[in-house]
Amino acid sequence: MSRIGFIGVGNMGLPMSANLVKAGHTVHAYDVVPANLKQAEEEGSVAVGSIAEACDGAEAVISILPEGEHVRDVYLSESGVIVSTDPATLLIDMSTIDLASATQVQQAAKERGFEMLDAPVSRGTKGAREGTLVIIAGATDEGFARAKPYFDVLGTDIFHTGPPGAGCATKICNNMMMGINFICASEGLMLARHLGLDVDKFFEIVSKSSGANWPLVGYGMLPGMVAGSPSEKNYEPGFTATMMRKDLRLSQQAAQMSGASTPLGAQAHSIFSLYCKSGYSDLDVSSIIRFIGGDLPE
Repeated sequence: MSRIGFIGVGNMGLPMSANLVKAGHTVHAYDVVPANLKQAEEEGSVAVGSIAEACDGAEAVISILPEGEHVRDVYLSESGVIVSTDPATLLIDMSTIDLASATQVQQAAKERGFEMLDAPVSRGTKGAREGTLVIIAGATDEGFARAKPYFDVLGTDIFHTGPPGAGCATKICNNMMMGINFICASEGLMLARHLGLDVDKFFEIVSKSSGANWPLVGYGMLPGMVAGSPSEKNYEPGFTATMMRKDLRLSQQAAQMSGASTPLGAQAHSIFSLYCKSGYSDLDVSSIIRFIGGDLPE
């Protein structure tokens, strides 16, 4: 079993680090939020007070952080991972961040002799708790092989998408589609309601028809549609609306950088931005249906 430095034990990182502990690894956890560290300790990790302590003696360092700026700081600062860690240590960043930040950090790591992967994840906090994440890795063949034993603990659908950077790019495309689909499902359900249809019956029909998508079928947009969904808990988040806005912003940055045309992605970003500015950024992403329907959450 390995000694792992785990940086970022928030909503996603906490259950992921806990699963590594359950699998027999020794996890040294670091986070800037004391409450997160306390929870990590309760789940069996060793809570440490600095990045250097998390990295000390680690065979692998795993990070999952909110934004590119946080990843840059954790890896590139004067007390960051790259200067605090032996180059023999495998570096795995599982954050969903902008391509420019991912490229900058990976290049700096490569120049210092590190093997570094970008391996963002999908299936949210439920997948993190259950160890059923989709893991989307950009890596060399050697790096992927070294990381695979850790991925096997954290997820069930594990993909080597290409060289370093490919994981981040794949996740950005996926999440743009997800954001569009949340709005698509919301508009369809609200149109059905305005046309006087039984929305529950409509959900049953469309779930088996060509209009189905994951936010509708797998996530549940309204109470009673999918058992245990955020809609049944007053839209208490797993994945927040502000996180969706961030990922849609990343997609538009990538589109501008690459010259791609993404008009629906741009519109979805505008809608989620307006929703978040209305004061609902911390609710679950599926709560966008209340905004589309003109019935804002209380």
